[in-house]
Amino acid sequence: MPALSTAQARDVITRYSKINNEANIDRNRRLLDTVEDGPVYAMSVSDYTEAEGPPAADRKPYKPWSYDSADAKLYIPRLGAGQDRWFAAALSDQRGKAPSRLAVFAGRSQHKRWEMVSVVDLDSPELPDIALDHDGYATAVAADGNKHLAADADLLRTAILDNFATGGTNTGTKVFAPTKASKRQIEVHDETGTRYGAQGTTVFAGTANRYKDAYALKTTDGGALILFSHTHTQTDAVAHSGLQINPGKDDRAWLHDVPRTSITYTFVCNDAATVPAKAEPSRLIGYTCARTDASGPPVPSWSDRA
Repeated sequence: MPALSTAQARDVITRYSKINNEANIDRNRRLLDTVEDGPVYAMSVSDYTEAEGPPAADRKPYKPWSYDSADAKLYIPRLGAGQDRWFAAALSDQRGKAPSRLAVFAGRSQHKRWEMVSVVDLDSPELPDIALDHDGYATAVAADGNKHLAADADLLRTAILDNFATGGTNTGTKVFAPTKASKRQIEVHDETGTRYGAQGTTVFAGTANRYKDAYALKTTDGGALILFSHTHTQTDAVAHSGLQINPGKDDRAWLHDVPRTSITYTFVCNDAATVPAKAEPSRLIGYTCARTDASGPPVPSWSDRA
């Protein structure tokens, strides 16, 4: 059976937009929790936290928005008995505009509601060719351990972490063909890693990932579109004593304007990739990250004062 009807899916998107706006006005985490879960909720809460860092007078007013549910491109899979319900949607926040995001909504049976669990900013309005049956429904396939695909979510995640950590030297450029998204990750490694010159270092690394759910839809070429998440860290450190890193204004909520000798940022990210059925490189078509934490030891003078 399909996970839900197209009309129900559009209602889910409309409800999400409405409640998301209501929650965002005063950063109501409890209300937001009724329409978001998993990495999306973690990323949104981190946005709230970051917004609360500056004094109230310096905070930007909230601008309401909504997804265009009527023109959303829906990918509703047929599911077997006992499978968790979910669907994907290509979304635009402007009527008549091409989709700019790819989202996953999951049915939470314990709460009897649908919640957004993944959303990715797309680098191109050209969408993957999802295989649809005569009724317009998609086919869900295994995202992990799928022997019929060139890569699964776990290998894709490893390759993305390698893009950040090494510039793709080990697995990133082997698993992924060059795309805007994969090139951007490698540029983050290359440019951020050298920005301090001889005065400091920047190191990227994978870290514990709480969000292991992954979703996959069969594509017309026999491959799959896979949507998944990863978590990585970025650690900036001074090269020697006597130097300090001054937190930026966006770090205020976590670091409180206190100079540090090193700062470790944690990022939660959503990713989307198309994977072929044969042994060829996959294509990273988009990713979205949010800083969810920042910490590090204060410089000695601040430590002594504390």
